[in-house]
Amino acid sequence: MTKHVIHPQYLASSATFVTMESKEIYDQVNKQYGPIDKSSTGQYEQTVAKAFGYTEEELAGIPDCTNLGLSCGNPLALAKLREGETVIDLGSGAGFDVFIAAKRVGLSGKSIGVDMNKNMIEKANANKAKTNAENVEFVEGAITSIPLPDNTADCIISNCVINLVPAAEKQLAFNEMYRLLKPGGRVAISDILARKELTKDMKKNIALYVGCISGASQVSEYETYLKKANFGDLLIIDSKNDLNVYLTAAENGTSCCGTAAEKVSSCCSAEKQATCCKPNQKESCCQSGSSTCGCQNKTSMASEAKNLAASIGIMDFNEWAGSFQVYAVKPMTS
Repeated sequence: MTKHVIHPQYLASSATFVTMESKEIYDQVNKQYGPIDKSSTGQYEQTVAKAFGYTEEELAGIPDCTNLGLSCGNPLALAKLREGETVIDLGSGAGFDVFIAAKRVGLSGKSIGVDMNKNMIEKANANKAKTNAENVEFVEGAITSIPLPDNTADCIISNCVINLVPAAEKQLAFNEMYRLLKPGGRVAISDILARKELTKDMKKNIALYVGCISGASQVSEYETYLKKANFGDLLIIDSKNDLNVYLTAAENGTSCCGTAAEKVSSCCSAEKQATCCKPNQKESCCQSGSSTCGCQNKTSMASEAKNLAASIGIMDFNEWAGSFQVYAVKPMTS
């Protein structure tokens, strides 16, 4: 820094087996992650977020284009943020969790998003410009080397991003968390962890990697990363959420033309509705005059989800990976 729980938009890339170096992984993640936008109806993203524990109140209180359907949990439920705290979100995307966190820490606190993707930082700042969120800031940078000073945060959150860090650099990400936290500070992470050992071919599959499977650590590995960074009070819990929601939400009528009910009130004219569901025009339905943001041929999670099964042949994501909640504390004294 955005998601087997394979994030569908990442699976359009080739499934060629390669030896993956860190630079290649970052390049592929940036390539697939940067263009993601909200689908034209927004229903897909709402369904995914609710499946992972976000409330109607949380979803209603943020800028329209921040929820991109990339979550695999709700780290804020574990973070227990308080008024006046500083929170950092690693892999913040368009600002989804950052804006929710900003409301919880209040004007006396600060909510900072960090993302390595320039396009996402631009989207996040555009969303910030639509609000009066004076306590929000977005920083461009890799989460293995964050351009912020030591002891900045009371809490660090992350949502389905750590699994995308190359294995050779994962420890660096946890070390950065420790460095940025004040003594007594905590991490609250939602992430995809492997339920069982992946096959050798799966580990070498670049499409599966940027789709959040091949880079998923096992629980024991996650514990090791945290302990090596000197964190204490470790808690890693399988949330038992159904990762197949990425597919089922897409199947429930969230294309750019929407369900029959959505078509009545959608921005699409009858003429545009007749063409917008063609494969090559999935996200062009609304055009520039629309109040929605999934327009003009941009990629969305909803538009790519149905390609998933055909791309990698995995019908049940829960067999290979799960959505986990991770909590740890930086000791008061090192």
